[in-house]
Amino acid sequence: MAQHKSAKKRIVRNEKRRVINHARISRIRTFVKKVENAIAAGNKELAAEAFKLAQPELHRGVTRGVLLKNTVARKLSRLSKGIKALSA
Repeated sequence: MAQHKSAKKRIVRNEKRRVINHARISRIRTFVKKVENAIAAGNKELAAEAFKLAQPELHRGVTRGVLLKNTVARKLSRLSKGIKALSA
């Protein structure tokens, strides 16, 4: 257990940040799942609409520091690829 005042503050701060970051990641996953479910159902219009909503959430995750830039680029690429495959 921490003894110094600054270390105790750091423990409290880290827990607050963990809760906030977990909520952000959970929100992003929800948006991604909506796109994936629409793709699995074969509904291109719903998938495209969900993708438009998921894009800013993923980019916000990069800005807030909970996701890496290349991770988001990869996820968006795969989702858009799945949507494009529905029209074929």
